[in-house]
Amino acid sequence: MVAMNESARSGETTRLPRTAPELDAEAFARDLFEEVARLSPADVGVSRPAYSDTETRVLEFLRERAEEWGIAVRPDRGGNYHFALPEDMDAERFILVGSHVDSVHQGGNYDGLAGVIAGLLCLARAAVSGKRFAHPVRCVAMRAEESHWFGPCYIGSKGLTGQLTASELSAVHRGDNRTLESHMRDLDIDVDAIKAGRPLMDMASVLEYIELHIEQGPMLVEKRLPVAVVSGIRGNFRHRKITCLGEAGHSGAVPRAYRHDPVFALADLLSRLDDSWLTILQKGDDLVLTSGVVSTDQRTNSLSRIPDKVTFSFDCRSQSREVLEGMRELLMEEMQQVERARKVKFLLDDELSTAPALMSENVIQGLKTAMNRTGLEPFVMPSGGGHDAAIFANAGVPSGMIFVRNRHGSHNPEEALDIADFLLGAEVLYNHLREEQ
Repeated sequence: MVAMNESARSGETTRLPRTAPELDAEAFARDLFEEVARLSPADVGVSRPAYSDTETRVLEFLRERAEEWGIAVRPDRGGNYHFALPEDMDAERFILVGSHVDSVHQGGNYDGLAGVIAGLLCLARAAVSGKRFAHPVRCVAMRAEESHWFGPCYIGSKGLTGQLTASELSAVHRGDNRTLESHMRDLDIDVDAIKAGRPLMDMASVLEYIELHIEQGPMLVEKRLPVAVVSGIRGNFRHRKITCLGEAGHSGAVPRAYRHDPVFALADLLSRLDDSWLTILQKGDDLVLTSGVVSTDQRTNSLSRIPDKVTFSFDCRSQSREVLEGMRELLMEEMQQVERARKVKFLLDDELSTAPALMSENVIQGLKTAMNRTGLEPFVMPSGGGHDAAIFANAGVPSGMIFVRNRHGSHNPEEALDIADFLLGAEVLYNHLREEQ
């Protein structure tokens, strides 16, 4: 158990957890974080594209380091890497921990990777100390969680659990316009099994799935807490590209009554949705809306020209299935009203969606107990961002998450995970794996 004083509980200073004397946990973690960052160069931050050579190099590096610590490694049919104590690699039932290794372009180094390194640290501690876990443990380093590269998110975990759809396999890479399926076949991934909806691993063999992840919002920073347990994960429906078609014209010669202006139509639509968003929040329901990509064609449009079209993305998230369904219907209704009022036309691409997921009450209680054993006051919070844990939970696997404090959000180079906070989160995970019965 980690001894902590009151300042540690407030997040001002933290003592690092004690580990076996042969293993310097801080040096172990720093080495992995720093080397993976070096293998993931970008103009700023890091870039580990899904199903890329960079992603593969990172997985191979983790394999090399794990084997140096006596940890067994095995790739699966989805191109993901599994790590375990040698005597546990073929266990019929096990607890699965881990996360993803890919990142967005010019992202931070900790999103996803922290969960993999925490799992490897737990395995290394057990290997060095000779202590056993309460149940066999595997750490999985998954590919392709981020939607940045192909549009669909959680690709690696969806493939593992048999939930990746044909439409997702046909999604094209934002860089080379090749399909997800072709990228996966390049890596000898079992696409035929994925197409048939067959899981790439036996879900009944997974006792629990636990994912340590940096928090992607400000709550732990604001509350001055280093670690939290996650209660649930928002689901979403999203469109990579919605097109609003209007009619081009001279900016000074066309009166308002005769305009078919797609930009003002989009502004009208987003304003209507924002009003509904506020109403839903005031009723106590959960919802966030984002339109992260908005553009006209710079090749044809100019300061003095009414554009003929505008394209935009749309991201709707909630912990409530009912809210998501209501917003899906509202989006269609508001588009129809704006079409009539503004004399434009909206064209939608295929929807991408993920169901909300509640974490297992038993796992939540186990992680809260582990927080107590680590000397931390248990704190439980929801997750606004999506995670692979949602896919495992919706596949029927009892799932849980540990959040670790992280400044400046995520998906940007400014991610700021303090190593002391990370080691506390890893200690919570280790205590759960050691004590869970």
